[in-house]
This record gives sequence, structure tokens and C-alpha cells, in this order.
Amino acid sequence: MKIGTREFDLKKAPYLMGILNVTPDSFYDGSKYNAIDTALFRVEKMLEEGADIVDIGGESTRPDHKKISLKEEIYRTQPIIFEIKKRFPSLPLSIDTTKSQVAKMAMDAGVDMVNDIWGLLSDREMAGIIAKAKIPVVLMHNRNEAKYDNLIQEIKDDLTVSINTALKAGIAKDKIILDPGIGFGKTAEHNLECIAKLNEITALGYPVLLGASNKSFIGKVLNAEIDERLIGTCAVTAFTAIHSIAFIRVHEIKENKQTIDMIRAIKKYGKEKHS
Repeated sequence: MKIGTREFDLKKAPYLMGILNVTPDSFYDGSKYNAIDTALFRVEKMLEEGADIVDIGGESTRPDHKKISLKEEIYRTQPIIFEIKKRFPSLPLSIDTTKSQVAKMAMDAGVDMVNDIWGLLSDREMAGIIAKAKIPVVLMHNRNEAKYDNLIQEIKDDLTVSINTALKAGIAKDKIILDPGIGFGKTAEHNLECIAKLNEITALGYPVLLGASNKSFIGKVLNAEIDERLIGTCAVTAFTAIHSIAFIRVHEIKENKQTIDMIRAIKKYGKEKHS
């Protein structure tokens, strides 16, 4: 899969997507990186630690977040995307937005992928804009309420609606990434079941991105506050790396990269012993 100028060999996955929230109210790192200088410093640090992609978000998606205007989201994201691309031209950048006009402005600034937490189902113009730009898209599963009769089947059914929306608009199949939406419209138990059964999501035939970094279900399992969830996050990363997930979206790059590298080393040794 090609994102920007970089080719991603999915046989060598997982790859790390670093989170850059340029918002004042993110649940984990609000207001830390909403200035250009601090954002650039953070991106440089993420690259040093092993990030493969950086995902930029201008509007918090935490529970009960305050919605912002189209103008404000563009104001927060576009200048930072432009400066990051100027400083790190080969770095693949993703824009985390549900608004087609934000996505369009981000593309104009140099972004290489759209990460839509509503899987193209919130803004009717989004699919067409992405198709015209011929860039990849992350289709995330989401619901307003955590009510399911058959969790995994309903996630697959909802994702299939997003997939069909993308294909109908002209987005190529090889530019689609799926995200089961950990923490979105799901209870802690739903999140755990979803991670445990990721093979059923990958069976849809598309690369999968997982974003569980520091989320509340980890806090519930471990009785841990937000700044105490790194070990739990790395445990999820280890599990998903074992199960060949394509992309893992995280806040802390270094520790998750070490987790992935250790899993790769174990896998390699196992293959050599049995070859």
C-alpha cells in the first residue's frame, strides 16, 4: 500500500501511526502540541522513536467533547500540516477528521491520507473528495449507542456499508483501511471482545488499523488513570502485532516500537527454527 511517497509492505506490518492532537481538549495530551513549534518538535521526536505515519487531529473525539466549527478545525490543522510537510517532506501524514472541507484543505496542505471516525457516513461529500484525490482512507466503525445483538457481525456489517460507500464513490480497493473503532460506541467489554476477535475483521479482506492507546477500557481493566495505561497499551500492541494488524495508532512511540520489535524477533526465530 502506498501512502504519500512511501510504500508499506503489509507483510512486514504492523506499522506505527503516531498521534498528534493539535487541540486544547484531547483526553490524553490536550494543548501540548497546538503550536507549530511544539508540534514540529513532537513530530521529530516521533520519527526518531520509530513512527511510520503521523495522524493529525484538530477536533477532540473524546466522549462529551466540544464540537468546533469548520473554520476553527482548518485553522488548527492546515498551518501545522504545511509546516510538517515542509520540514519532513517524505513523512506520510493523515488527517483525523469527519469534515470533507477540512480533509480538502488538509490535502491542499500536503496530507496523504484521511482518517474518518465515521467511515464516510457523516459527511456525504467526503468519499468523493477522497476518491478525486486518489489517496488512502481509514474507515472507522462508530455508533452513537453501545447497543448490539451480535457485536462482531454488526461491526462487520457497518464497515461493509462504509466500504461500499467508498467503492461506489470511486475509491480504489487497495486504498481502503478498516478500523473497528475501539472506544467508539462500545463498552469496555465490547472493546475487549473486538480486540480478541480481530481476525474476523481482517477476514473482510482489507488492512486493519487499531487505535486503543491509553483508552478508558484499559483503565477499567487495570484500574489505571490516563497516565498509567502505557503497559496496558503495549499489551494490546503485542496482541495485535501477533495477529498481523497492519497499523497501530499510539501516543507513545518508543515503547510501542520496542514491543513490536520484540514480537518480530520472536516470530523470526520461530520461522528460522521451523524452516
